[in-house]
Amino acid sequence: MKRIEFRAMGSRMLALLDSSAGQADESLVRLPAWFEEWEQALSRFRPDSELSRLNRSGGRPVRVSKTLWEVFHAAREAGLKTGGLVTPTVLDALLKAGYDRSFEMLSPEQAAYAETIHAPLDPAAAIGWDASTRSLTLPVSVQIDFGGVAKGWAAHSAMERLARYGPALVDAGGDIAISGPRPAGDAWPIGINNPFESGVNFDTLRLGRCGVATSGKDYHRWLRDGNLYHHIIDPRSGAPAATDILAVTVVAPTVLDAEAAAKAVFILGSRAGLEWLEADPDLAGVLVLDDGGFLYSRRLSAYLWR
Repeated sequence: MKRIEFRAMGSRMLALLDSSAGQADESLVRLPAWFEEWEQALSRFRPDSELSRLNRSGGRPVRVSKTLWEVFHAAREAGLKTGGLVTPTVLDALLKAGYDRSFEMLSPEQAAYAETIHAPLDPAAAIGWDASTRSLTLPVSVQIDFGGVAKGWAAHSAMERLARYGPALVDAGGDIAISGPRPAGDAWPIGINNPFESGVNFDTLRLGRCGVATSGKDYHRWLRDGNLYHHIIDPRSGAPAATDILAVTVVAPTVLDAEAAAKAVFILGSRAGLEWLEADPDLAGVLVLDDGGFLYSRRLSAYLWR
């Protein structure tokens, strides 16, 4: 088993490749450079990134790279699948909440902000796009942040490149893409972290070709004026989601599907979120509640290592 670990996109990255092919080593070595290229296109924290330049375009159409184009449409698809609960038009809301720099640079205790008014967000459909010129047009009042969609897309893209040489798994800060079973047909064991006990898993999944993702407020959170804020915006209010879920993990056909679904369930809360999850035969998951409870969807039993 070949592996590489590094940091990118503000997260720990891990890639595993079950292959003895000589090209496998070369591909793993190139992986950090791939993520650096993608981050330079997609990061809102880099003033010179392609995304930052797009956000400063002032309503003018901008021809974008293939990377940004694909991630925009992945975000648009996530919005369609979640009824608008996942949208890239959240940047202004994130800034109002205090998430104005990468999380490792963010103080856990934020000063008061003058602007605290929240309002529903414009949907991603408000963004103009032209396939003939591969261009995007942001309304003057809209800035975008791809967030977890970008990491999910990067994990999926890296997995597809590595899978040319053997079964591959790419974990981009908890967004995990798996190309298929290992050579002997064995499943990949994926632990689900217990947010109440650091470094401990409360369950283990056995997975083949699929994606898995976790969304929650157990890590990306901070205090401002005595109130707890987190980074997952509910577009219906324009504020961090008011939810009784601490973290949710979802298994789906792809990591992009899993990432979008996990975020939607988190925003909806435990009752509506579990109903939404159960209604889609392609999804399975587990919800960890603020009160310490655990809710498993019916279909997750097929993936549990028991």
